[in-house]
Amino acid sequence: MSSLPLGVFDSGLGGLTVVHALREALPHEPIIYLGDTARVPYGTRSASTVIRYARACAGVLTERGIKALVIACNTVSAVAVDMLRAELDMPVIGVVHPGAHAAVSAAQAEADRTGGPPPKIGVLGTAGTIRSGAYSRHVQQLSTRFEVVGQTAPLLVPLVEEGWLTGEVPRLAVRRYLEPLLEAGAGVIVLGCTHYPLLRPVVEEVLVELTGHAVPVVDSALATAHTVRDMIAQGTIPVVKAARGAPLELLVTDLPGGFQAVADLFLGEHTPEVKQIDLVMS
Repeated sequence: MSSLPLGVFDSGLGGLTVVHALREALPHEPIIYLGDTARVPYGTRSASTVIRYARACAGVLTERGIKALVIACNTVSAVAVDMLRAELDMPVIGVVHPGAHAAVSAAQAEADRTGGPPPKIGVLGTAGTIRSGAYSRHVQQLSTRFEVVGQTAPLLVPLVEEGWLTGEVPRLAVRRYLEPLLEAGAGVIVLGCTHYPLLRPVVEEVLVELTGHAVPVVDSALATAHTVRDMIAQGTIPVVKAARGAPLELLVTDLPGGFQAVADLFLGEHTPEVKQIDLVMS
């Protein structure tokens, strides 16, 4: 069991930010990744459709043999994580709870630093993630002291999928989505989609422009990798006894143009050979 890979899936390439964080935190762990690039984005789909897609993605990975499933998609984590945990005989880790936990820690740190009340937690996410209220629920489970405000950011996923990470267009889009959060009192910003970490430099720059100071930004992908690392340290997920540089297998449901360049950006390294597959929908 310990020699099996971690399985990771997302609606597109965004989950590669989770893969990158996992490879930094756990360089000895093999990983198999599935990006449902034929159906990206999931954030505009109904909950029932997202659940159907999630089942299909999980089925592909479990058939190949994995020891744990990481849902590298906030939309799926918001609506389907409990279903997958009930159906699969293995640890299932979503990105919402780790992101919410990191956001609470950041908000508490801000309150301690300023000596004032805790700031609101602002979540940038897809329509599906914000509509679900998942971040608010998870934050309330951790502490009732913190209020969550959400903002849909529909342009950010296609910008990232196209590799459009710098320049005036992403800057204007990010500004458009951050302004309502800041006006609502957000003092911590959660990147509530695993595509968004590639726009983190733009987000941080625009936050300084709008507020005049640095604002804490929480990366749900990084928080998820730390959760998986902790579960392995605790023995909840068996650790592999292997050397650094463990294999990475990449699967996609469509091979879009410019995939190599964009995937390299997500991973921070040269992308291994990619295999295109079809999903069997139930």
